[in-house]
Amino acid sequence: LRETGRHCNMDFLFFSAVLNFALMYLILSYDIACQFSKHIWERMAELPVRYHLHIDPSFVRWRVPNFHLPGHKKACHSPYSFHWLWGAGRTHGETVEQNWEFLNGAAAATKLMGLGARFVALEGLFAFHNWRRQIAHYLILKRRMAEAIKGGKMHQEAFEAFHAGLSERKPDLVEEWRVWVEKYEKEQHTENDKTSPYEYEETSTTLKQVRLKLAQEEYARTGDGTEVEREDSPSTFISMGMEIEEAQRQLAVSIKAAGHDPSPTQQLDFLKRRTQLRVRLDAFRRVQLTYMPKLRRYLTPSQRAIWDADDREPEATRLFMPSDFSTRTMREKACAKGLDGVEARLREGEAAEALDELRRGLRTRTATTKFKVRNWSGQRALTRGQGILRQISVKIHAAKLRYRYARQAILKLKGHGDWEKRLKILADDDVRALNERSLTEEEIAERERLVAVGEVPEEGGVSAMGDIISGETHRTLSWIWYAVSEKDDDDDKLHEALRVEWAKAYSRSRRWREELVIVEEEMRRTLAFGEYAERMWIGRSAARTTMLGTAEPISPEVAEGARAYALEQADRERRTNTKLRGEWAAIRVRGGAYLRGEDIAGRPDIVIPVDTDTLRWAEATVYEREEVENDMYQ
Repeated sequence: LRETGRHCNMDFLFFSAVLNFALMYLILSYDIACQFSKHIWERMAELPVRYHLHIDPSFVRWRVPNFHLPGHKKACHSPYSFHWLWGAGRTHGETVEQNWEFLNGAAAATKLMGLGARFVALEGLFAFHNWRRQIAHYLILKRRMAEAIKGGKMHQEAFEAFHAGLSERKPDLVEEWRVWVEKYEKEQHTENDKTSPYEYEETSTTLKQVRLKLAQEEYARTGDGTEVEREDSPSTFISMGMEIEEAQRQLAVSIKAAGHDPSPTQQLDFLKRRTQLRVRLDAFRRVQLTYMPKLRRYLTPSQRAIWDADDREPEATRLFMPSDFSTRTMREKACAKGLDGVEARLREGEAAEALDELRRGLRTRTATTKFKVRNWSGQRALTRGQGILRQISVKIHAAKLRYRYARQAILKLKGHGDWEKRLKILADDDVRALNERSLTEEEIAERERLVAVGEVPEEGGVSAMGDIISGETHRTLSWIWYAVSEKDDDDDKLHEALRVEWAKAYSRSRRWREELVIVEEEMRRTLAFGEYAERMWIGRSAARTTMLGTAEPISPEVAEGARAYALEQADRERRTNTKLRGEWAAIRVRGGAYLRGEDIAGRPDIVIPVDTDTLRWAEATVYEREEVENDMYQ
């Protein structure tokens, strides 16, 4: 892109691409759609009239592909997600990236070519890739329809059970949610764009926000004549200690996760981290002499022994922050004025941040587990996947410890109070994902036994293996999923959590149904294109009368060869179409019955076996696959 007029090149390419289409509804997927869509209509007005789109902006939807979206700011997640887009089905938006992935291997071979040779080489590669995709459609559309029927039925039943339970108690509230979701779908990216029903209202104060506020206050004090003795302010001193504590916990968790016999690589990593931690501890002690000059005098004998000991590992070294003193009197004697208040504010931000990390880790574990169940098979893949899950569990455990430590520090500094309504006690049973239920007593006992021998992660409930399952109304959400607001009304918090889950379940059931409609249309178009291709080749069989590029009539032999080739291709298209029509007939009937609302529970399931041709194609090299494909559709 140009340094000036950031989007001018893309504007020209985009409006040129859609110039000759009669558009009624437009969905645009772009890695930076959140930026590109801003002022798009004002930029269009600056282009020549022939490039203008004749479509109501309210019928244009902008989306970011699913793989790229997590890297965007949270404000982009709901408005630009395919998951909450009417009519999207299970579209992910990454298909263009898949095309580039196929061409990555050609980069080195084509970068030194001339323009003409490079164009021909890339055209050939794209033609081959298009053929592979066409064959893949023949193989996967039937499977996709079967998955859509099964997934649609499962998610529809789950949503109906969830919806029925909520409607009995709060019918007006549920209707308000439904209107909210449908209005949000219609008015996205318009002037009437509303708050997303799929997100929590986050009003908690994060650690970064507290640090910024304290820094602003300290800067203001320097402006009104307050003396600043050192470069290190009270907030930076407390922040330094909290960062060291976090590094200590992470190192301790890593050492525990490595077991009794860490590898040489792990031992080297632990040694480096301990050395770095020792340096940070020495720097902290020097600053501590300024803000806690009488610290050692007011330590208990046991604490003084810990302070004087030099043989403790860095991850086990006590820092003796203001919260380590049991009484306010002792803190006031040992610490500079106001230091305990600074720590209390920073600890509240740390606790809120730890909850965010905990929720993020649980969501990541849920997504990874689903991917593992659906895609991993074989010892190698499962072993590798178990290692990934263990890493995620270690992060969840570290976030749990960080929250508990921060909450305990707040309790010592502030005592009991209203803050406990927001920052509740975090029990092991509270650390569970949205799709997990709490453990029964028998399951808790079994979990403790397995944890003792190191066979399972420490945190978590029983996964439902689905975002929403039947019986959802009987499941209680862990408080961590609705403790994101500073309001004191517990009912409002619970309603917010239920609203987010209801909205997601509602949209999820509709996306699966839309996927079935999309696959049915793709099947219809595939068959229609096959019929068109057959007619096209029949027409070509008699169309060739002159030699290519000249006015010289072709010989009877060449004419016969061209006619034979065209008729062979027409016959190939006809046989392929006949085969696909027969293979897809039963599953299309079942899909149509489901879309019409007919009961398909009593119908026999359609089993889609993996035939030997498919296995041959999957195991073949790139150069062998064309021969396999020819055998499959002869």
